[in-house]
Amino acid sequence: MIDGKYLLKTSPDPIKDQTYFLAYLTQQQLSRALFPIGKFKKSEIRKLAEKYNLPTMARRDSQGICFLGQIKFKEFIKHHLGEIEGDIVVIDSGKVLGKHPGYYYYTIGQRSGLKLGGGPWFVVKKDVKKNIIYISKEDLSVRNEMNFCWKINWISGNLPGKRELKVKVRHGLRMYDCMVVWVNQNVLKVKLSDSDSGIAPGQFCNFLRW
Repeated sequence: MIDGKYLLKTSPDPIKDQTYFLAYLTQQQLSRALFPIGKFKKSEIRKLAEKYNLPTMARRDSQGICFLGQIKFKEFIKHHLGEIEGDIVVIDSGKVLGKHPGYYYYTIGQRSGLKLGGGPWFVVKKDVKKNIIYISKEDLSVRNEMNFCWKINWISGNLPGKRELKVKVRHGLRMYDCMVVWVNQNVLKVKLSDSDSGIAPGQFCNFLRW
């Protein structure tokens, strides 16, 4: 806590850092949150587990959505949402190249799992109402500028005192320098220091101050 405000800080282990997923916490929620192993790297936790002979000391790291266990993500989606066949369409020509089992199986920027010849192909757009996946040979999701306009949450309750920040656009190691500019009360424009691919509508970003 600094000046009466609770802070969310990054982990010393950048691979296991969870701040991207915790960025929507409020001051009230943070005041009641405890992260008892937040100051350790995963390698240090492994050593402690071995020291105390814990039954999980040799368990493999979880990947993807950890609560699914051995269930594959696609099977999880199929169980809950089923399959609804739709067209895979080339965005430039409108040509139908194939079929898919449902738009919700695919993400913007995805290139694997399309099962199409003549590629590589990238998912560049989704029509949710018509259940259409649009593809292109060019990854049109590559960009270095974005607008964010949904529930902008500054954890301290106040806007940052500077416009130059660090930002993550997904969970993982990579961070960008960025410039943030308010377009209006509800829209924030973010310009990255470098281009990134796979940025899609509905995605959020995590700002950090150093």
